[in-house]
Amino acid sequence: MANSFDNFIAGEWINGESYLENRSPSDTSDLIGLYAQASRKHLETALQAAREAAKLTRDIPLETRQNALAQIGRELVSRAGELGTLLSREEGKPLAEGQAEVKRAGQFFDYYAAEVLRQEGIAIDSVRPGVEIEARHEPMGVVAVISPWNFPAATASWKIAPALAFGNAVIWKPASQTPATAHALAEIISRAGLPAGAFQLLMGSGGEIGDALASHAGVNAISFTGSVATGRRIAAAAAQNLTRIQLELGSKNAVLVADDADLSLALEACLAGAYSGSGQKCTASSRILVDRAVHDEFVARLAERVAALRVGHALDKETQVGPVVSAGQLAANLAWMEKIRASDAKVLCGGDALKLKHDGHYMSPALVAESRNDMDFNREELFAPIAAVQKTDSYEEGIAVVNDTDTGLVAAIFTASLARARHFQRHAETGCVSVNLPTAGTDYHVPFGGRKNSSLGAREQGRAAVQFYTQTKTTYSRAG
Repeated sequence: MANSFDNFIAGEWINGESYLENRSPSDTSDLIGLYAQASRKHLETALQAAREAAKLTRDIPLETRQNALAQIGRELVSRAGELGTLLSREEGKPLAEGQAEVKRAGQFFDYYAAEVLRQEGIAIDSVRPGVEIEARHEPMGVVAVISPWNFPAATASWKIAPALAFGNAVIWKPASQTPATAHALAEIISRAGLPAGAFQLLMGSGGEIGDALASHAGVNAISFTGSVATGRRIAAAAAQNLTRIQLELGSKNAVLVADDADLSLALEACLAGAYSGSGQKCTASSRILVDRAVHDEFVARLAERVAALRVGHALDKETQVGPVVSAGQLAANLAWMEKIRASDAKVLCGGDALKLKHDGHYMSPALVAESRNDMDFNREELFAPIAAVQKTDSYEEGIAVVNDTDTGLVAAIFTASLARARHFQRHAETGCVSVNLPTAGTDYHVPFGGRKNSSLGAREQGRAAVQFYTQTKTTYSRAG
């Protein structure tokens, strides 16, 4: 009999009215557990508890709050091997990636533990004699965190940690595909000594719990990471209550390989950016633009490396590419491959469903050549181990293609020219730019976010988080 795991509401673990099976995408016979599904009644209870807790969390002594976050961070880092194995087992990313993600989640809590002591206001001289002015940051109140399945520990942590650090109460709705990681993180947070209701876990469907949080007048701010379509729906619902929102959505990130690029460096970066995590990341390198002068050599070398990538069970240490997260995701990926094969583009390798030792959601990583930027698979985010190459005639054409997209999260260039690198940094229409580095991979102490349809609202991570999780109060006073 599989173990069951409950929601954490108002300081207690609460049974669900129903439970969802969680099976490993590496081996569908591996039943990880049964996870409680929250109802609207649970949501109302959680919101009431959060509103009461928000009155307390803002006044928690700074060192108490700092110690709570530091305790969470230390435990995550110390248990990265164990919890990373659980994450890889349920999400499908290779073991080393899962363990590194849990460690990164701990680093977010550790970073924001220190930020607790850096909450500063400013004194401002008034234009009126004898008047003193002070501006300071105060908590938003109740913050809803709606996080994705592709980074179930890291993305959730970079939202939850600053929300708690700045004195808010948090209601967390994780993705239904990765409840085991969510429950494990929630269990650690539940022991940090925060007031009941300051942090709550509501596992359930996006259509019920997520949409209800987005439209509820009792929520003061919503931080969401997911698809553009869902982001639009959340924005529309939140607008009815003028709820503050922070949306991190999809992208079609491009790598530009210039004619003077170090091809070996660019090759490794494209492999890591396009295929790590089975391409299931918003920073994935799904468009690879290669200058005509080096195109044939680079593409031949890349195709050879992609074809040699080892696909397998996420917990097998030899695996380089794990399964995709679900049967539905695999079906969507294969449908895209059918469209690609029916186009004028050429599939150099991969793109097929694989039958391996374990019954899982496996496909061979695909590399597509002779593609154009107007092809639909170069316009829409696939969230798949599929990358498409486009040939360019110049740097100028290359950066124009980089920017020819409705999204703008990350862009990368590989070049030996400082002038080109500087021009690219200034003119790439993205929130993040990489020079001779992969599109995937960000530091935890700096702002993160995109442009166009990739993001809406204040940046995430680093000191930028204070802009979303707090509100400014200006005080005027006269002595006597």
